[in-house]
Amino acid sequence: MYGHPGMPGLIRGARVLLFVMGGMQLTVGVLVAGLLAGVVANDGGSIADAVAIVGVLLGLGALSIVLGTKFATRGGGVRVATIVYASLMIMTCLGSLGLGDGFGPIFTGGPVIGLACSGVILALMVTAQAGAWFNRPR
Repeated sequence: MYGHPGMPGLIRGARVLLFVMGGMQLTVGVLVAGLLAGVVANDGGSIADAVAIVGVLLGLGALSIVLGTKFATRGGGVRVATIVYASLMIMTCLGSLGLGDGFGPIFTGGPVIGLACSGVILALMVTAQAGAWFNRPR
């Protein structure tokens, strides 16, 4: 069995989605780093902008994975941080959907997948079962 032996299935599902989102964000961050390195080298673009974009992607991926690993400690702060993370990802994905119109379907797929995963994570974290798991004594 994956995760903590007493961890409810809904919480395990949210944990797996956090790992999936973290892996996707880290992968996209590395790919974007390679693309932006080529753009900066060929067109003389701003290296600071490229570093900021890649830093945000890699930071969000790392945060997602760290939150997923902290589920076993069952702290209330982990649940709140996961709810805030999922909410911010939902807002970011909704904002990104508007950019997909001008760039084609390739940029629309990422926000849709992120929106679905974030929505499921948020829905699973606000259940009574999640509250009972994270508020249990250690």
